[in-house]
Amino acid sequence: MGLFDSIRGEFIDIVEWTDDSRDTIVWRFPRHDNEIKMGARLVVRESQTAVFVNEGRIADVFQPGTYTLETQNLPLLSTLKGWKYGFDSPFKAEVYFVTTRQFTDMKWGTQNPVIVRDPEFGMVRLRAFGAFAARVVDPAALLRELAGTDPQFRTEEVQEYLRQLIVGKLGSALANSGVPMLDLATQQDVIGVKLASVLTQELTPVGIAVPKFIIENISLPPEVEQAIDTRSRMGIAGNLDQYTQFQAADALGAGARTPGSGVGEGMGLGLGMAAGQRMAAGLAPQQSAAAPAPAGPPPLPAQEQWFVGVNGAQQGPYDSAALSGLVGAGTLTRTTLVWKDGMSGWLPADQVPGISGLFGSVPPPLPPQG
Repeated sequence: MGLFDSIRGEFIDIVEWTDDSRDTIVWRFPRHDNEIKMGARLVVRESQTAVFVNEGRIADVFQPGTYTLETQNLPLLSTLKGWKYGFDSPFKAEVYFVTTRQFTDMKWGTQNPVIVRDPEFGMVRLRAFGAFAARVVDPAALLRELAGTDPQFRTEEVQEYLRQLIVGKLGSALANSGVPMLDLATQQDVIGVKLASVLTQELTPVGIAVPKFIIENISLPPEVEQAIDTRSRMGIAGNLDQYTQFQAADALGAGARTPGSGVGEGMGLGLGMAAGQRMAAGLAPQQSAAAPAPAGPPPLPAQEQWFVGVNGAQQGPYDSAALSGLVGAGTLTRTTLVWKDGMSGWLPADQVPGISGLFGSVPPPLPPQG
């Protein structure tokens, strides 16, 4: 290498950056001790911005395009360096390239549940996760507030800060949305748009915007999901009486699968009698429509309807046959509170003459084993 080539190598003629990564936000041009030649070419590609910094102060900012560096297009840098009458010699300055494209692979999620107040279920703990896009809209503010002098500022350095900010705003966004918990799934897009606007406004001082915010899922606590499933099953059953029969059928199936439990025999008898009575009552109008009913005795009096208190909740009404099935299943015990029309209040089952006799065929609990 000749003397001329050695001298020319001390000057930088082209200032550019070709990004070969997918997570770099800010990249500092590696000037080292070399000087930028006045008249050098600056290449700023689409989705980039170039920021010149002189002795720690931000000077000129260049948008996408190709520039020839002269005092005319470096007005702030010329003022900082005192180039009042033009300048043709090489100069030193830090050049930062800032990526302005969207970073779309950023994830968020709630490590701890967010507590919101629902008009139907009261206080509910929610968990959520999703993704969001972020982009730099003010490169100078980003350099001042976040990147500083970092030669390669990556998304991983700011993603945790953004995630904490999102979780902090999520609770108030869900609470102020006015959307019932059961309708959140249909309003996720609307809530995402509102959150994107709130986050963009919050991040304005650091030069970052959130153009897209996606809520992939909002999950409920297991006990709330179970309550929703129970309500759905009640809706399918049609009314409380049918739902009680549905529960009894489930218990019968579970007892029948347990050898020696005795549940299948006891409940099968009670439910079979009740089903026969209901079937007969349902067929009676059809038979009367087909042919005149023959003369006979008057109809039997209506059976007593009992209500049972289980785990603090009222269940029923049940007829005597259904109560036998509940005794066999262990749902109705001697201490279970019962009530029917005409009673002044709830009483334990073994104190009510009409029910205490049902426990005669059920053996008492085994004594403690020594």
